[in-house]
Amino acid sequence: MAVTEGRPPLVTIIIPLRNEGERIVDFLGCIFAQDHPPDRMEVIVADGGSDDSTPQIVSEYAKTHPNLRLVQNPGRIVSTGLNIALAAAKGEIIVRVDGHTLIEPDYVRRCVEALQRAGAANVGGRMNAVARGRFGEAVAAATSSPFGVGGARFHYSDKEEWVDTVYMGAWPRRAFEEMGLFDEDLVRDQDDEFNYRLREHGGKILLDPGIKSSYTNRSTPWALWKQYFQYGFWKVRVMQKHPNQMRLRQFAPPFFVLSLLIVLGLWLLVPTGWIGVAAVGGSYVLANLAASVLTASKKGWRHVFLLPVVYAILHLSYGLGFLAGLVKFWNRWSDKKGRVPEFNPTEAEGG
Repeated sequence: MAVTEGRPPLVTIIIPLRNEGERIVDFLGCIFAQDHPPDRMEVIVADGGSDDSTPQIVSEYAKTHPNLRLVQNPGRIVSTGLNIALAAAKGEIIVRVDGHTLIEPDYVRRCVEALQRAGAANVGGRMNAVARGRFGEAVAAATSSPFGVGGARFHYSDKEEWVDTVYMGAWPRRAFEEMGLFDEDLVRDQDDEFNYRLREHGGKILLDPGIKSSYTNRSTPWALWKQYFQYGFWKVRVMQKHPNQMRLRQFAPPFFVLSLLIVLGLWLLVPTGWIGVAAVGGSYVLANLAASVLTASKKGWRHVFLLPVVYAILHLSYGLGFLAGLVKFWNRWSDKKGRVPEFNPTEAEGG
């Protein structure tokens, strides 16, 4: 799926967001500081019903930036926002940017260059996490480690390589013409599902660490818990549609949580059940502490006491979410299609 070479291609940046009023000025500043030619770039913001100043700020910005459009996303989730923006896109290349992310000035150009030289179906960079507060810093450290996020290499890899998925992404337009759009059945993990479809049909995904951005991660325990619970919950629907694309690492958190629930249940039934709790819980605690010390030695010792808490939240919330998804979607194993619209460009409703 290579893009044609020659003059700079027209790039459409699609941005699904909601309630980003505190960051939107800096965010748009990064978008319009790109060194890709401005006349070869359009920006489409899909607002998911913000109840803060986000739509007003974007509308004001558009008065001085005619290549910026605000469209409405009544579905209010990321997948519907991406699809509405795609329907209005004219670009030969589509670049996704999320509202919690600030991109470097060469971000779009590097995405274009990577697509042109590699012939990939999708390219992207690392998810470089930045944080607010001590807990947020510990989250950034934990989510940049294999123990925290498994084999998802876009969280920590420093080398260019072919991978399963990347952060955000950039695609030739015909990737959507051939594969359809994002699955509107999914509140989370819609990017994973789309990348699975790409790979199933022979597309390759390139991680290029030179494509740089910074992502503001969750900074409170509850926000982190909700995020990873949803990741685990919706991963079940992705698994039901693409079982052959799943990796063993993705089953580790739910297996751990299920094992823990089983031995806790046995403890209630038999006096010796504490042995199972000690074995399962103790093994995890030791692994968690070892990983926390290793991460702190690389990222800073001030995080060493918070890291075990963060790791536990990541694993328990994802695992519980996955198990909840198995219960919720128990009767949907035959539903492989979901809600994947075809790519039919139209004029989306403006803001």
